[in-house]
Amino acid sequence: MHTTTPAPALAKSVPAAPSLHRSQQPSGLAMHILGAVAFVHLLNDLIQALLPSIYPMLKAEFSLSFTQVGLITLTFQCTASLLQPWIGLYTDRRPLPFLLPVGMCFTLAGVLMLSIVSTFPTLLIASGLIGVGSSTFHPEASRVARMASGGRYGFAQSLFQVGGNVGSALGPLLAAAVIVNRGQGNIAWFSLLAVLAIGVLYKVSHWYSGHLASFKPKAGGHGPNLSRNKVLQALGVLALLVFSKYIYMASLSSYYTFYLIDKFHLSIGAAQLYLFLFLAAVAAGTFMGGPIGDRIGRKRVIWISILGAAPFTLLLPYVDLFWTAVLTVIIGFVISSAFSAIVVFAQELVPGKVGMIAGIFFGLMFGVSGIAAAAMGHLADVSGIAYVYKICSYLPLLGILTVLLPHIEQAKK
Repeated sequence: MHTTTPAPALAKSVPAAPSLHRSQQPSGLAMHILGAVAFVHLLNDLIQALLPSIYPMLKAEFSLSFTQVGLITLTFQCTASLLQPWIGLYTDRRPLPFLLPVGMCFTLAGVLMLSIVSTFPTLLIASGLIGVGSSTFHPEASRVARMASGGRYGFAQSLFQVGGNVGSALGPLLAAAVIVNRGQGNIAWFSLLAVLAIGVLYKVSHWYSGHLASFKPKAGGHGPNLSRNKVLQALGVLALLVFSKYIYMASLSSYYTFYLIDKFHLSIGAAQLYLFLFLAAVAAGTFMGGPIGDRIGRKRVIWISILGAAPFTLLLPYVDLFWTAVLTVIIGFVISSAFSAIVVFAQELVPGKVGMIAGIFFGLMFGVSGIAAAAMGHLADVSGIAYVYKICSYLPLLGILTVLLPHIEQAKK
């Protein structure tokens, strides 16, 4: 997975991490816990952002084709997606609080391996290990965010998600400063972030373990008054909306720097600054989407977010560098506001399955993005990177499917 800016909010949350053991009423908003999981989401996704950020360097050092670049993304996204629903389903029944720091150990191993690999297959293995760490983090961390929300589910999901998006935005900047032009071995510095994440998650796990009894879902839950078929149809529509959103997002996150270098002849460093602008807009949009959804209704946010981005995506392939930057910022802000709303909408459709739903939708996000990245890499090899953006520009039009979602909420006044 976004007016107060994200970075200060996270900065205020981080110092509270040492007090994670204190008692918290189940009905209260536990900001120290929300801040902690959002901060770790920042670290987790910052590490993930290393891969697309160093693709130009890896492509040159390993003599990779665009198809192989897509396969790196596919490997990471598949390991990050395939395990998530199963982890979420299992932990809905048998919560595993300390799975959070254990999972981050896989990320640590992947980062260290990425700094020393010398062949394409070992590069894929390192990417896969980082994906495994992500697949164990998201379902359980999303559950912790909901537990600590005090009933403000959209706000909590947005704060959690914006941590990841801020990390994704910072990744290219840190990669440019620490890795690009300095060598592959400097990737190892990012292992320190994984170690920090493990320490914070260990403390979060203690809070999580101590509050499990207070947050056990009631048998049967209290979901919307919909038939099973209606619920399944709504989940299918939400999945298609995630499909449209994240295929388009994959075209920008994985290939935007190549597009700018190819079309406007920018340097790698300059292209990464434009990627940072896009990812920062994604973070801002994600942060705004959840609280707005709490107030005006999540279905409205989904409408505005996905279909509302279509005019701008359709224009993008035909404009100059200045307007490319402007349009990608608008697209990033508008289209990113949907994900928190989609996750919370789905969790309300299927009460008591917070981990499974989070795993499915975070997993679907990674899986769709990975498959799309591989397919777009092949398309770029065959027809050129500019053609990819012309094809993908139509995807947000699938936002019209939002009309099929049921009305399950009332806007708060």
